[in-house]
Amino acid sequence: MCGIAGRLNWNAPIDPAQLAAMIGQLHHRGPDQQGFYNRGPIGLAHARLSIIDLSGGDQPMCNEDGTVWVVFNGEIFNYIELRAELQRRGHRFATQSDTEVLVHLYEDHGDALVDQLNGQFAFALWDVPRQRLLLARDRTGIRPLFHTRVPGGLAFASEVKALFALPEVPRRLDAQALGEVFTYWAPLPPHAVFEGIESLPPGHVMSVDARGTQTRRYWDWSFPPAPIEDERSAAACADELRDLLIDAVRLQLRADVPVAAYLSGGLDSSIITTLIRHYTDTPLRTFSLTFDDAEFDESPWQQQLVHHLGTDHTTVHCTRADIAAAFPRTIAHTETPIVRTAPAPMMLLAAGVRAAGYKVALTGEGADEVFGGYDLFKEARVRRFMARQPASRWRPRLLERLYPYLKHSPAAGRAMTERFFREGEAHFREPWFAHLPRWTTTRRITGFLSPEWRAAAMAADPIATITAQLPADISRWEPLCQDQYIEAHTLMSGYLLCSQGDRMAMAQSIETRFPFLDHRLIAFASQLPPRYKLMGLVEKYLLKRSMDGLLPDALRHRTKQPYRAPDSQSFFHNGEPVDYVADLFSAARLKEAGYFDPQAAIRLFDKARAGKVIGFGDNMAFVGMLSTLLLHDQFIRR
Repeated sequence: MCGIAGRLNWNAPIDPAQLAAMIGQLHHRGPDQQGFYNRGPIGLAHARLSIIDLSGGDQPMCNEDGTVWVVFNGEIFNYIELRAELQRRGHRFATQSDTEVLVHLYEDHGDALVDQLNGQFAFALWDVPRQRLLLARDRTGIRPLFHTRVPGGLAFASEVKALFALPEVPRRLDAQALGEVFTYWAPLPPHAVFEGIESLPPGHVMSVDARGTQTRRYWDWSFPPAPIEDERSAAACADELRDLLIDAVRLQLRADVPVAAYLSGGLDSSIITTLIRHYTDTPLRTFSLTFDDAEFDESPWQQQLVHHLGTDHTTVHCTRADIAAAFPRTIAHTETPIVRTAPAPMMLLAAGVRAAGYKVALTGEGADEVFGGYDLFKEARVRRFMARQPASRWRPRLLERLYPYLKHSPAAGRAMTERFFREGEAHFREPWFAHLPRWTTTRRITGFLSPEWRAAAMAADPIATITAQLPADISRWEPLCQDQYIEAHTLMSGYLLCSQGDRMAMAQSIETRFPFLDHRLIAFASQLPPRYKLMGLVEKYLLKRSMDGLLPDALRHRTKQPYRAPDSQSFFHNGEPVDYVADLFSAARLKEAGYFDPQAAIRLFDKARAGKVIGFGDNMAFVGMLSTLLLHDQFIRR
């Protein structure tokens, strides 16, 4: 895992000091080595975290005759197979690195090289004869890549802070992107939260030459039209799924350094660790988060699997005070506002992994999107059921089966149930129906914005915005498939894989890997009948069945409990706020920043100080405001 940066300037040579300044901002992504290529209109910079070919994998890297150069962030898991095929076709390799397959694949396949890759990646490739830059990002958006227009051309980098090393790049928040964060939990690509800076969307390539810029999608989640049927039995599908999972795990264990695994206590991470134990020779070292609050702590489930597998296990305990202390650094790495504190403990977990001498960890992220694991999917099924008979008094009772792990469940009271779960009931046939309650609740944050920022942030209709990004044939898909697609393109790629995933791990120089996001698994699951994913209200049915005999039944059949962490309560102790929080929520600082209505913000601050913030809406508003103010303080106010 690494950091990449670069600049294209058609008008003048690239200043080496600028390249050094850009990559210097990404030292956490690659503390082991820096490298540069600076010729003609292109400058490439690389910060390396050495994982494969420790002595020979330095970048930038080129082909045999120096006509193709690349800087690469990520891993190509099938590089051994690709290398063997390329050698059979006459290509000569100078290293054992996975990166080198890229330049040779480009020689044979051009831009279509991305179709050959099984991996998680972002890279910049320079074609010397054609004077052409190619930027690419992996299928699901695991690794980030940002770019911006600058005088004479383009600048790009793994993180926005590297672009800000260029003095000509302005530092202003983008109101529309802020409105998207306060709706979908993350900006929708190509938006980033800063004006003038764009994110290359997942599954896209972008080419730049003297004639201009072209961006195209090379891969996307795809589902067949309804109804989806499968002649194979559930048992046969479960066997095929298990074989695919074993191979995905096997590939993602490839490294020249020790590999660890995250163990949350949930089904998904338990599956990954179990497959490592039973089907590989990799020593199993696991790491978990624990909390003081029983509502968030899953240590009993973690310990059950640790004892079952006999892993060498380390727990990282996280208190509310730890979250508050880590939160400013969390925002420095997310580079975007967030509405939950959950990324902060993930950064502390990565620190524990690094302290133990590891650079790589496998995780269970992605299984919920691929196999239908979220409460949102169950909730949507019940809501669609209710919408077909809105007068029914017993159908809403099904909602009481949801959220058993929550202290304050949205289904706890009839009035709340009626208000929350009947949101948008008349639109139950629309693809975005499942997400409307979450988006509506999150969008309440915009009510705290100042009039100027509220008008700008809410100028775009959120439904129209997301609808414009949906496939033309999505209305023909099964409702669950629609829900999965939107979840993968909003919460997963923008928040879970970015703010909570890549950014938190790389803050500690840790590479996380995601076997459930192997594109072969996604393609397999996308063809399954919905009942194999969501059987009634039993989530991830086939995935659970594939682990029969491998996982203890109690873990295999456990109802999903999503990872969460204490939110607003983390920033107060006995009614006293953490110093930086009190400062940021002062009337003077709120007025200076200008994003929020000072009176409204202070009222919520006082409510949180009194310990009276208990609902999702107010908690998200508090964390959203705090993270925005920290972002302003760190990147704009300076």
